[in-house]
Amino acid sequence: MDIRSLRYFVETARLSSFTQAAELLHVTQSTISKMVHQLEEELGTPLLIRDGRRLTLTDTGRVVYARGQEMLATMRTLAAEVRDIQATRRGTLTVGIPPMINLLFTPALKAFRERHPDIALVLREETGQQAERLVAAGELELGMTVLPADPALPVATLPVATYPIWALAAPGTFRAGRKTLPLKALKDLPLVLLTDDFAMTRSLRHAFTQAGFAPHVAAQSGQWDWLVEMASAGIGVALLPEPFVDRLADEKLHAVRIVEPELPWQVAHVWSGRYLSHAARAWLDVCAEVLG
Repeated sequence: MDIRSLRYFVETARLSSFTQAAELLHVTQSTISKMVHQLEEELGTPLLIRDGRRLTLTDTGRVVYARGQEMLATMRTLAAEVRDIQATRRGTLTVGIPPMINLLFTPALKAFRERHPDIALVLREETGQQAERLVAAGELELGMTVLPADPALPVATLPVATYPIWALAAPGTFRAGRKTLPLKALKDLPLVLLTDDFAMTRSLRHAFTQAGFAPHVAAQSGQWDWLVEMASAGIGVALLPEPFVDRLADEKLHAVRIVEPELPWQVAHVWSGRYLSHAARAWLDVCAEVLG
């Protein structure tokens, strides 16, 4: 059923006049008459009884008029919703975000909620590697990870922020007053790392391989605060990005920055590389402004 024919019929029935419907719709009276006749032929039954200038609805005409009003109202609502989405006033967005990264995004989240209050934003806690897999499978539009992403997955990345990685250990582990530590010095030290599900651990293992040694991993945990506790207890050296070191540095820990080479903790958005919704683009814009 042609929506334009339906609209012409509804307006004609509402006004009980071909002439007034034509004036309202800015078309000729013959166009209105032709479109209504086309609708009647399509349905196989008359919709209007023409008695001179007087128009009345047939039984079928009354049903088509009532349902036609509902359909046209739905079309108007649809058009308004599409305009709202395109203007980034409405929408829904789910972002897969690792538990280590989420603390950094509180300012961006606050700014996004203030700027786009009618966009429903859901933060789904996933490790970076799992977020990459979900994006590649089409189950998530956007995810967060630590670079480099898995090269075997068909995903694109957009860097957000980069921080150096620091080593945290109990006092006495490093030379007093030391502020930096060559990467190779970790070869002879026990390490406490996040589990291998974390993209950061993947990045660290890659760096160890590039440096030519296999690390001595004393323990692994999915909780970064537990890593800090283990480091404080002397179980091993914890490796964490600078923002977390700033939060945790105290007299129980000696923090040194890894150098030669520096280990960058590169936080990035990951997406399919194809379509991005208006809500997703709005989120990226806010993140770039707040975190960039």
